[in-house]
Amino acid sequence: MPSSTIRSISITVSDDDGAAAPRRTRAGRRKVVRSLGQRAVRLVARWWPILLLLPAVALLLFEASRLRASPSPAPPVSSSLGRLDPTTRLVHGVREPCLKVLSPKSIENLVFHEGSGLDGVVKRIIYKTDDDDYDSHHSEANSTYLLQHAEATRFNLFTGFQTVPEREESFKVNETVSVHCGFYSDNGGFKISDDDVRYMRTCKVVVSTCAFGGGDDLYQPIGMVNSSIGKQVCYVAFWDAVTLSTQEAEGKLTGDNEMIGRWRIIVVKNLPFVDQRLNGKIPKMLTHRLFPEASYSIWVDSKYQFRRDPIGVLEALLWRTNSTFAISEHGARTNIYDEGKAIVQKHKATPEEVEVQLTQYRQDGMPDEKRLHGLKALAEASIIVRELTPLTNHFMCAWFNEVVRFTSRDQLSFPYVLWRLNMPGINMFPVCTRRDLVNSLGHTRKVKPLTQTNTDSSTA
Repeated sequence: MPSSTIRSISITVSDDDGAAAPRRTRAGRRKVVRSLGQRAVRLVARWWPILLLLPAVALLLFEASRLRASPSPAPPVSSSLGRLDPTTRLVHGVREPCLKVLSPKSIENLVFHEGSGLDGVVKRIIYKTDDDDYDSHHSEANSTYLLQHAEATRFNLFTGFQTVPEREESFKVNETVSVHCGFYSDNGGFKISDDDVRYMRTCKVVVSTCAFGGGDDLYQPIGMVNSSIGKQVCYVAFWDAVTLSTQEAEGKLTGDNEMIGRWRIIVVKNLPFVDQRLNGKIPKMLTHRLFPEASYSIWVDSKYQFRRDPIGVLEALLWRTNSTFAISEHGARTNIYDEGKAIVQKHKATPEEVEVQLTQYRQDGMPDEKRLHGLKALAEASIIVRELTPLTNHFMCAWFNEVVRFTSRDQLSFPYVLWRLNMPGINMFPVCTRRDLVNSLGHTRKVKPLTQTNTDSSTA
């Protein structure tokens, strides 16, 4: 019975042989993965500093390519240029304007003050000059002359050679004072054309600025009332040949009347100092010497756009407060010695220069105080509003001589002059008032220094 026999045969099949191959494959894969993981760990452990640097390098390359591809951004001045909105501050929870200027109609009807009526001690100033000593200065006895008449190398024929005894004498307040206060002549430098001198004599109120050595751009004043122009208000910008050519290259040309917008451009020849910052102190501090017929002056640093009516500013800062001199309080520091440290830290002067100046002030008894004669000791001197009187002129002459003798940082010498002269009629206004007077645009280019003094060039 063959068929039944076949049906009864049982065939045993084992599952072990069929599953062995897949198990071996999975084990091999795990072994490979484990090996790769170990190799990766070893590579990371060996090269981890480079791996950390790669993202940073990639980011730098990306930023560099993006900067090359995009045009240079415009200077951040457009947001401030032309702004007329008032600057305000909170006073007892109420927001008030920092500078309370009269309305345009009130300014138009304002009676021009011929003087504050402040009874100052100084009635007359005799300006000392050393023009007669020109030959002595260039003679064979030159070295002896300098030792006798100049204690600082920056004194020259423009400033006069103020001695230490003369410096001490200049701080004595009498009805008549005799003081060095610069002058412009063929020998001294700061030469101005006859046409410009005639124009300057017509100014009753002068708003002035300067840019030497290329300097900053010229920003047109705004916010003035039309009637102010009729009150002999002049806007004068002092330039040198370098600034003139720089501005002309940018398409800013003076017309036949030497004007650019509201500004009369006065090009100065034979600047007397190598230090351009010191040249800038001449129109800043010696306005009364440049504008002998003017009654009032407003100095505006070149980084600013003046944005208020000048007559309105005189009324708010001088006439209303019965003052003859207005300057901003310092916003960051209050002490002359802290200011000296800041000047050194910001590399505005060498430590040796600052130390010489502060040592002299300590020897003279200058107090280490935040207030002097009831006023904050430190000023920010980018805006100066003043009546041109013998009292304020004496103050500015003494201040100018200090920046010639010591560092050019006028904020360092202001407290000393304030302490020595104790001039009445000073209005030190808060920082927010200064911010309302101007739009701050910052410096636009680096100033080019002079290569030699003009007194040397004049003798060539």
